[in-house]
Amino acid sequence: MQSFLSGFVLGMSLIVAIGAQNAFVLKQGLKRQYVLWVCLLCAVSDAVLILLGITGFAHIIQNYPHVLDIAKYFGAVFLLLYGAQHFYTALTQSQMLLASAEKPQNIWKILGICLALTWLNPHVYLDTVILLGSISTQYAATKMYFASGAMTASFVFFFSLGFGAGLLQPIFRQAKAWKILDIIIALIMWSIAFRLLLN
Repeated sequence: MQSFLSGFVLGMSLIVAIGAQNAFVLKQGLKRQYVLWVCLLCAVSDAVLILLGITGFAHIIQNYPHVLDIAKYFGAVFLLLYGAQHFYTALTQSQMLLASAEKPQNIWKILGICLALTWLNPHVYLDTVILLGSISTQYAATKMYFASGAMTASFVFFFSLGFGAGLLQPIFRQAKAWKILDIIIALIMWSIAFRLLLN
C-alpha cells in the first residue's frame, strides 16, 4: 500500500502540471465533446508509458548501474527548470482558458490531436519513462504496486479534469486562478527535485 500511495502521489504531482495535453483535455471537457474517449486515450497512453519505464528502466540499471545516477540528476535539473518556468509564468503572464463555441469536430480528428499531444511530447517521456522509471528502482520488490499507483493517478486525474471541467469554467475565467495554480505546480516540482537530489 505504501508503494501504491507513493506512486499515486508522485504520478499526480507530475501530471497535474498544465501543459498542452492537459489544456486540450480541459478544453474538450469545457466543450463537452468526446470527453470519455479523450480521457481514456490519455490515461491508457500514460499507463503504457509508465509500464515501459518501470520494466525497461530496471533492466537497463542491471546492465548499466551508472544510468540511475545520470537519470536522477537529469530528472532533478529538469524538474527545477520546469518549476522555475511555472513560477516565472505566474509572475509575468496572465493566461485564461475559455471554452470554444465552435461546432463538434470529427472524433477521429480529435483523437488524432490527442495522440499527437501525448506521444510527441518529450515531457511525457521524461515524466513517465525516465523519472518514474528511475524512482521505481527504490521500490524493487513492490515496483508493480508503485506503477499501479502512478497509473491510477493518471486515470483519476484525466477523468476528473475532463468531466469536472464544467465546474472549473467560472474559476478559470480569472487570470488569478492560473497564477495560483502555476505557483503550486512550481512548488511541487521543486519539492520532487530536492527529494531526488537528497535521497
